Amino acid sequence: MRRNLWIFFGIIIVITILAGLVDWPSGPNISVGKYFKELKIHEGLDLQGGTHLVYELDTSKIDQKDIDQAAQSVINVIDRRVNGLGVAEPVIQSAKIGNKASVIIELPGITDVNEAINLIGKTAQLKFKEQDETTGQFVDTQLTGANLRKADVEFDKNTGEPQVAIQFDGDGTKIFSELTKKNLEKPIAIELDGEIISAPTVQTEIDNGQAVITGKFTVDEAKKLSIELNAGALPVPISLVEQRNVGATLGNDSVKKSLVAGLVGLILVAIFMIAYYKVPGLLAVFALTIYTLIILALFKLIPITLTLAGIAGFILSIGMAVDANILIFERTKEEEAMGKTTSLALEEGFRRAWSSIRDSNFSSLITAAILYYGTSGLVRGFAVTLAVGIIVSMFTAILVTRTFLRLLIGTSFEKYLTIK
Repeated sequence: MRRNLWIFFGIIIVITILAGLVDWPSGPNISVGKYFKELKIHEGLDLQGGTHLVYELDTSKIDQKDIDQAAQSVINVIDRRVNGLGVAEPVIQSAKIGNKASVIIELPGITDVNEAINLIGKTAQLKFKEQDETTGQFVDTQLTGANLRKADVEFDKNTGEPQVAIQFDGDGTKIFSELTKKNLEKPIAIELDGEIISAPTVQTEIDNGQAVITGKFTVDEAKKLSIELNAGALPVPISLVEQRNVGATLGNDSVKKSLVAGLVGLILVAIFMIAYYKVPGLLAVFALTIYTLIILALFKLIPITLTLAGIAGFILSIGMAVDANILIFERTKEEEAMGKTTSLALEEGFRRAWSSIRDSNFSSLITAAILYYGTSGLVRGFAVTLAVGIIVSMFTAILVTRTFLRLLIGTSFEKYLTIK
């Protein structure tokens, strides 16, 4: 039993050290082969600044009953486009402005606002055209961007120039096969947004549904085109009605105040625990410190985009972590009052308090789940940090504190574990 305690204590120390390394501002990033993960705190719009956009949907040409579905489709398309920009945790949600259906978009840390606006509102219209034998003009075919399955950036093996490789769906593969068979030794034009960007000559029939779009692209242009093609067309026209830049100065000031508030709260909690519960309270504070290190490490590893609401959830979970220890210690006091030894009272205190801790934390997790799936934006950030905090707090309050206390049982320090 004693040996197992020391093994578990060693595991706790290792976890604490690793969490501390991840938490360190210049801590190591994860790099394995081609895989690379930067370990940093991802800040939301209210902390690092960014752009707040509001788009109004033109629903005049669709039925009233289809408006909600159209708004959700717009959100899905914009979400795919924004993700292509590499924005961490964008907030994209539907709203009503007057009687107009709208979409609110928040892009934390975006550097090129105009690029984001252009990419969000643009509808990439891809068409494949064949040459009319009588006029020599390019005319539309049945093959369009609607038949596109995916688009990826590749590099020409001979020239090294970036190009966009596309893959058609089942119907598109059949149409493209017939199109290339019909136009052997003839050009097929690729038109994007009304402009012919490439007109390669068909050398052979292509029946695998794959093609390449070339057009003297830069890498950024090829990436942007692939994003537009993968995102698809917007189901209804949208227009930008509001643009607001959020400065990072306000965010930095808020972060400092929040961290100071959290630190003051942590110190006051520590003073109370030590003053009221003596050595067990001190061990609970050690466990709380480990809890804080693990939480901050998880924020970097998952990663979680931190907002002011998320910080509030984190600070709230600190209080909940201590609450579990208070339940245990109060139950232990009752057991000691019944004449039980310190070691037996502690074991009974943990055992009897567990059902209350389990049920209260489980109900809090249900609330966090409802907040996460039933809301969006800042409230979701609060729900995520609260849920992660609750789960980790159960680990530190039950297992870590218990291990510390058990290690002192049977030593000269056992007499200091009595809770009066």
